[in-house]
Order: sequence, then structure tokens, then C-alpha cells
Amino acid sequence: MQIAIITDVHGNYPALKAVLEDIERRKSISHIYCLGDMIGIGPYTNEVLEMIFSRDDMSVLSGNHEEAVLHILAGKGILSGHEQAAKHHEWIASRLNPEWIPKLQALPVSLEWKAEGHQILMVHYHRTNDKLDAIDNEPSGDKLDTRYLNSGYDLVCFGHHHPVHYFKTDARLYLNPGALGCHHEPIARYGIVDLSVNRLDPSLIEVPYDNTDFIQSYERLQVPDRSFILNVFHGNQHLVPKGGVAHEE
Repeated sequence: MQIAIITDVHGNYPALKAVLEDIERRKSISHIYCLGDMIGIGPYTNEVLEMIFSRDDMSVLSGNHEEAVLHILAGKGILSGHEQAAKHHEWIASRLNPEWIPKLQALPVSLEWKAEGHQILMVHYHRTNDKLDAIDNEPSGDKLDTRYLNSGYDLVCFGHHHPVHYFKTDARLYLNPGALGCHHEPIARYGIVDLSVNRLDPSLIEVPYDNTDFIQSYERLQVPDRSFILNVFHGNQHLVPKGGVAHEE
């Protein structure tokens, strides 16, 4: 049994399309798990949600960006802790097709299940008292073992923190395949886990794709906070002309 793990698509439609096409070419993956943050950062909210919600082979979790945008749409203002992204989230909310709202509202924040004798947890990120933990910028297997002590899980999959994390300890396997939609190169990332009795075999996959139009869309659509987003989440790729060398703004 093989499953695919995707997370943090962040409104990057061409990256998601490239990954799903790669998954379909393999013909061996029975189910896809999407661990949240489908929206925000990138501008293609509706296109991403249409592609995800149209599938019957995908289980989907909610992330903090979904929560933040729904908070605005419910008339509750900016979600605490997301004040720095207020204008951007308001822009995303204003462009969201209303048909996706009930689907987003119905999403769980975690999923536990059992397969091939393995107990598995899927979360957007680690949670305490039903709230996201602060991001640990120096995670380790030992730290996570302490976090999940006596939990019984054999595999914990998560996202939220955009770098790749893979830790295998005596207790369990931890996997964050990295943000699918945010990278300093035109590469979309996801993970595959091969499940069999007494075996968990993960693979980290990188799919190259053409992100030229996606990067250019930030300026074309006048995405709020676009300079910050392109710098922090896409490695200033907009400063590199095709076939050229990066230049200073």
C-alpha cells in the first residue's frame, strides 16, 4: 500500500497540478493526504480548491491559513497571531468562491487511522490543547519523541513548517515532505510512504515545473505583500530574468 502526502500548497496551482500528474503517472498510490494550508501566500485559491475538492482519492485537513481566512469571512476580523498577514488574508477572502466556504469549514484538523498494523497521525502541525504549537526551528527526533511520548503512533505526518523534515527513531517515523507550493526554485515537493506489515518506507519527491507565469502573477494581480512573499517564500525568483542573472531592485 502506498500513500502520498502533500502539504502547504499555498495557492500554487501549477505546482499542485505538477505533483498530481506525477502521482497519477506512478499508478501505485492508493490515496493522497493533504495536510492543510491549501490557500494563502499564492493567488490561485479557487483553482487549487477546485482541483483538491474534485478528487475522491484525497483526504484533506485544515491549516492555519484556512482558519485565518474563514475567521475573516465569519466577520470575526483577523485571527490572533496573523496580524502581519491581515491585508493579504483579506484579499484572499475577497476572492474566495463562496461554494468552498462550507467545505473548508467542515475540514478536520487531524486524522488518525490504522493501516497494515501501523497507527498513523496526520496533522497540519503539532497541537497542544487544540491549538497549533509554535514552530520549532530546530526540530529533532528526540524532541518529537518527547512530544508524542506514549502516543502509540508509528507514523506522524505534518507540514506548516516549510522545510523538509524526516526523523526515524526507535519509537516512530516523522515526516514533513516540505511545502509543495513554496520553494526558492521551481520545484514542487511531496512524500510517498510505502506501508506494509512491519515496514514504513518513505520517499521524498521533487517535481520540477514551469513557475514563470505563477511568479509573474503576483505583480499582474497586485497581490498584497507580494515583495515580502516573493522574497521569503520563493527566494526572489522574480529577480532572475529568464536565462539571465538576478538583479537588484
